[in-house]
Amino acid sequence: MEQNIILGTAGHIDHGKTSLVKALTGVETDRLKEEKERGITIELGFASLDLPNGQHIGIVDMPGHEKFVKNMVAGSSGIDIVTMVIAADEGVMPQTREHMEICNLMGVEHGIVALTKTDMVDEDLLELAMEDINDFVEGTFLEDKPVIPLSAVTNDGIDEFITTLETICATIPNRQFSSIFRLPVDRVFSMKGFGTVITGTLTSGSINVGDDIMVYPRQIVSKVRGIQVHSSSVKTAVAGTRTAINFQGLDKKSIIRGDILSQPHALIESYMVDAHFLYLKSNAKPVKPRTRIRFHSGTSEILGYMILLDRKELTPGDDAPVQFRLESPVCCIKDDRYVIRSYSPVKTIGGGAILNPASQKHKLFDKNIIQGLEKLLYNDSEQTITLFLSLKGYQGISFSDLRVMTNIQDKKLKSSLQKLLAMQEIVQTDKEKQIFVSGSFFDDFKKNIIDRLQIFHAKNPLKEGMPTQELKSKFQYINDTKFFNILFTRLSKENLIIVDKNIIKLSDHVVALQVDQHEIKEKIKKIYQSSGLTPPFFRTICNDLDIDKKTSTDVLHMLIDEKSIIKTKDDLYFDASEISRLEQKLVKFLQTNESITTPEFKNMTKVSRKFVIPLIEYYDSIKVTIRVGDIRQLRRKR
Repeated sequence: MEQNIILGTAGHIDHGKTSLVKALTGVETDRLKEEKERGITIELGFASLDLPNGQHIGIVDMPGHEKFVKNMVAGSSGIDIVTMVIAADEGVMPQTREHMEICNLMGVEHGIVALTKTDMVDEDLLELAMEDINDFVEGTFLEDKPVIPLSAVTNDGIDEFITTLETICATIPNRQFSSIFRLPVDRVFSMKGFGTVITGTLTSGSINVGDDIMVYPRQIVSKVRGIQVHSSSVKTAVAGTRTAINFQGLDKKSIIRGDILSQPHALIESYMVDAHFLYLKSNAKPVKPRTRIRFHSGTSEILGYMILLDRKELTPGDDAPVQFRLESPVCCIKDDRYVIRSYSPVKTIGGGAILNPASQKHKLFDKNIIQGLEKLLYNDSEQTITLFLSLKGYQGISFSDLRVMTNIQDKKLKSSLQKLLAMQEIVQTDKEKQIFVSGSFFDDFKKNIIDRLQIFHAKNPLKEGMPTQELKSKFQYINDTKFFNILFTRLSKENLIIVDKNIIKLSDHVVALQVDQHEIKEKIKKIYQSSGLTPPFFRTICNDLDIDKKTSTDVLHMLIDEKSIIKTKDDLYFDASEISRLEQKLVKFLQTNESITTPEFKNMTKVSRKFVIPLIEYYDSIKVTIRVGDIRQLRRKR
């Protein structure tokens, strides 16, 4: 399959970029009235070229004036090849250098130098210009790349340029694109009969006619009505193409350059990103912490601050991990390239690659954070996944968000996740939402649960176990039932805990009564057995037996856990066997009579109202009976 290639023109103002594009394609990319009147490129221009071998190329003509560098940066997003245009009569100029720096920062690796306006100089000046270029490209991605002298006026060198371009295209390796559809918006306009049209370089994924898309960060959803790639209507557009999309019912005023198109809820909006930052050698002085900057990503420019994470200042030519705290949200993906320009005066000062596209505030000089960001530079799939999961704790990360955080293609991401699951490096806590949690965090949390149960058993040796809800309440910051279910299931399989209905305990926990406690238990048990349906209040029993509060409470809970006695309300407990016998009698009565009044129930039990009300309400609570007005009916058939 033919690779999609985007060519960008760069260079100083009035060095012939637009003229070269017109000589190659016949297209005049300066479309604005002001551009024609002033003779300079202000906005991005677009054209396409079919090479002799059939290779189709999209062309982005970028403005050269220093006032429009932000437009140039917007155009550099998604570029495969750069043609650095240098006029033979002027040589390397300030914007030539800044454009070169931007291309380097954006990670461009392939290019060609077009030495234009050769019809305006003699051989000596042409030779001087070539020497100037050789010095200029040293140490850049254009070092040892072809330099083609040409003239857009006489067409001298145009054929050689096309042949050279064809050779370069054939040597470019296939790019690995993210699976997520993204199109940074560089132009929005309306067309009669079509509605709102958005154009941009499709940087990753693919889009089809009829698909729903979301405009970020505005959260506007619309449906794709039509797609054009290089002026031809298509059903599908793929990464690496200049693409125009028109939408149903989308207001032109609601979209601006810098917005990003993607699938609904596929991207993550964030006001903070962590990045690897290269501070250009051309800067005059070190950069200080919390420097105000202009953050360029995709086609957007956002104001913010740069935070140095591992040092107090950064000297020209050095690189470092940094955090950008921005005034508006961005929707980046790991490894996205970005450019930083100073706030005032406006100048390109550096850039690099995004490491964490959805970060949070870090403590300065935090070794764990700094080492983690350094590891993200190596693009090790499994290491990247586990690192991000370790930062998220119990919340974990969904598969959808991992696509953004890791920039790993879907197929490889699924494979890496399966590998990590098999190694128990990660745990899937929600299959439906595909949420994964760090295995090390999960292990630490399991230990935390064990510790909590040990403390509980030590304080409550006569209790069968800890109420499950009470244990969960110790971790109020976690409200995910599925997380606890998986946690308890794993601990049970490892024979570390036993879960019995609403009680949880360590598997080796055994209720062991001391001699005096055993005697107290038996005395209390006999009192309830002998008192039938008219038991004394528990506090009365404790006073009569002269038992201290802790011992009595421990013994009471033990009797409840082993179901020897039943609590109805407040301080009133009954012998479990007596309650069971009364239940059978009540059910039999209701099966015959369909309903029972409180007086009838009182007559059945032969006890006072003090006991009648708690007893009948107890049977309501365990769903034996149901109250309907002043009567009770059988809730379920026996």
